[in-house]
Amino acid sequence: MSVLFMGLLTPIFAQSPSGKGLTVTLDYYYNHEFKKDKAGNTIRWHYIWDEQENGGFSLWANIWDSLGVKRDTLAVAPTKANLRNSNIYIMVDPDTEAETPHPNYMNEHDANEIYNWVKAGGVLILLENDSLNAEFDHFNKLSERFGIHFNGDSRNRVQGKHYEQGAFMIPANHEVFPSVQKIYIKEISSLTLKAPARAVYKDGDIAIMAVAKVGKGAVFAVGDPWFYNEYVDGKRLTPDYQNYQAAIDLSNWAIKQAKAKK
Repeated sequence: MSVLFMGLLTPIFAQSPSGKGLTVTLDYYYNHEFKKDKAGNTIRWHYIWDEQENGGFSLWANIWDSLGVKRDTLAVAPTKANLRNSNIYIMVDPDTEAETPHPNYMNEHDANEIYNWVKAGGVLILLENDSLNAEFDHFNKLSERFGIHFNGDSRNRVQGKHYEQGAFMIPANHEVFPSVQKIYIKEISSLTLKAPARAVYKDGDIAIMAVAKVGKGAVFAVGDPWFYNEYVDGKRLTPDYQNYQAAIDLSNWAIKQAKAKK
C-alpha cells in the first residue's frame, strides 16, 4: 500500500469517526527510551506518537485521529486515577537495561492497578517484542493476570529482503482483522495461554495473537510492536502485505470493545 493511498484513507474515516468520545493512551513509562539527534540533543524516541522515523507510531496516530479517538500518553506509573479518562491503553516494548539505564519494570502493584482498570471496562493492547529487544520476566506479571504469557522467543526471523519469512495469512471473517488477508510480523515472541485468554491467531500449534475478556474489559496481545512506521508506510513491503489495514482493524476492534463497555 502506498503512502499516497494511505493519505486518501484519512478523510474517509474522518467522515464517520466511530471512536468519537473515546481516548487512547500510549504508555511512555515502561517504554522510556532516549537518543541523541543530529544536533546532539537528547530526544525521546521508539514507538511514540509523534515520531515520523521508522520506529515511530505517527501513522498509527493518524489512524486513531481519523477514527475520532483522542490520543494521550502516560509517562508515569498507571493508577486508577490517571487511567480514569482512558478507554484504551497501549503498552509497547518494555525496556531492558540495555535500552535505558534505569528501566521502569512492571511490578505487582502496577499490574493490579491495570488489571482493575481493565476489569472496570478498559481495553488493553499489549505489544511486546522478541527475546533480544524487550523485558519479559517483569512484564509477564501483568500479562499473566489475563492468562497470557510471553515466551520470550524470536519467531519469523527474516533474512534480508526475504519478507515471505515474516508472512502470516489471516483467515476470512477474522474477529479482530476482518479486512486483511496477509500481514507481516518479524522477530516475534510466541504466547502460552490459559483462561481467560484464547488464541485468535495461531501459526500451526503456536499461539501468536490472543484476546482475553475480564470483567467489563478486554485485552489484545501479540509479541511485537508491529504497527511502527517501517512496516505500515508502504515503502518496504510489497503491496500484498496489509499491515496498515491491520492497524485500522485493531483500532476498530478496540473501539468496539470500549464502546460496548461504556
